[in-house]
Amino acid sequence: MLRINFENKLKELHAEIIGMGSFVETAINDSIRAFKTNDIGLCKEIIENDQVVDEMEKNIESKCLWLIAREQPIASDLRQITTALKIITDMERIGDHASDISELVMRLPGKNSFADSIHIPQMAANAMEMVKNAITAYVTFNLELAKKTEAQDDVVDDYFNLIKQEIADVFKSQPQNMDNAIDYLLIAKYLERIADHAVNICEWVRFSQTGEHKNTQIF
Repeated sequence: MLRINFENKLKELHAEIIGMGSFVETAINDSIRAFKTNDIGLCKEIIENDQVVDEMEKNIESKCLWLIAREQPIASDLRQITTALKIITDMERIGDHASDISELVMRLPGKNSFADSIHIPQMAANAMEMVKNAITAYVTFNLELAKKTEAQDDVVDDYFNLIKQEIADVFKSQPQNMDNAIDYLLIAKYLERIADHAVNICEWVRFSQTGEHKNTQIF
């Protein structure tokens, strides 16, 4: 009976993490939609909702610590709880970056002369796909999907390098747009960090299944 109760609590924890993941995915999608449409109202909504993500992280963290303290989980269960603690940290940071992007969008003009030449939408699409697949890999315990998602980080990095070059060209040809160009570069940097957090989630998915993290066996 005790084991059944513990497994039920793990399932509840798992469901809450899925809910947090879905909320974070929406935040990223909305921040890029706001970027494309210059929707200031949506930006404000994303920034306000970041507090919801923070509360989700705190609640899940409390439940994880309670399970460790009260249930004395065995090694495989402890890996699941440790993974949950690590993943919610990355998801919270992803939510922060969606809010950061929204704050930058609010500073940008409605139409910029060099905006159309920048590959931020393509970079964003890849970063969003990585987050979605990383969370799916966690939900479905899919190590193969986790590996594929990690490899996709190279695509996001390539876009970031391309955008940096485009921004450098703007500095040379349109010095009057320098402030806006820096904001575009910061948006790209936040997207790169979002992809990095997706990679982190995938690494913890591997740990939850194998007990290994970054080629080091832990337990």
